[in-house]
Amino acid sequence: MKTIIVPVDFSEHSENALKAAASLSRKNNASIIAVHMMGLSDAVLTKSSASDLEGMFYAQLTQKRFQEFLDKDYLEGLNVSHTVKNFTVFSELDEVAQEHNADLIVMGSHGNSGLSELFVGSNTEKVVRSSETPVLVIKASTDFNVQTAIFACDYKSESIPAFTKTMRLFDALNVEPHLVYINLAGEGFLSTSEIDTRIKYFILQLNNAAVKASDITIYADYTVENGVFNYAAKMNADLIALPTHGRRGMAHFFSGSIGEDIVNHSTLPVLTVKI
Repeated sequence: MKTIIVPVDFSEHSENALKAAASLSRKNNASIIAVHMMGLSDAVLTKSSASDLEGMFYAQLTQKRFQEFLDKDYLEGLNVSHTVKNFTVFSELDEVAQEHNADLIVMGSHGNSGLSELFVGSNTEKVVRSSETPVLVIKASTDFNVQTAIFACDYKSESIPAFTKTMRLFDALNVEPHLVYINLAGEGFLSTSEIDTRIKYFILQLNNAAVKASDITIYADYTVENGVFNYAAKMNADLIALPTHGRRGMAHFFSGSIGEDIVNHSTLPVLTVKI
């Protein structure tokens, strides 16, 4: 891991993300790039001299706030830089990540209510859906000392890239993974034979001798969200990881709003990796 992007709105929630990023940076010798999205209107960005002055004022004010915000003991000795963008759509955050070839985007959230201030409502979902870069959503102040994580997946062939990328991240973070398939009661239910066949074919395509079919737990529950949370609690996990299907929503049983609900409702940090 070389580069971490942290979107910053100067709230305590974006500071939670910054603390987690600092912990990751220290463990992996990675650089941190803090990004603030001013979101100025088109009127402010017109060519008139008055608007230019107003834009300059906002930019200077943001630079000053950045200097104060980044003046933290936990960042001492780390390679931290910052940039200001006039993005108004959070899906554009991935452009910054792509520009800097980032390995991870770390975002702050206040848990069940979604992201605060600039991260209100569906903004976290927009980033999760659009980002080619893995997204880590942090729910509380933490030094991100993650030792155990679960990875919930449908184990179809299309999930292999996300699985591989997640396992590489877990390896870099020295995280012990617990792999799980949530088998739903009622619609979506698969027999033991059907699940075994799917998982064995998935493992075969991985071509990775370190991963065995017996490593994947089949956990039954009434909803995917409850299954993920209950299995995470059973394993005493520090983090939940999920594959995403980008703008098309979450893959297979993570269709619709289920995956986004997991991101928004989880009390644990959630890592999403695009298929």
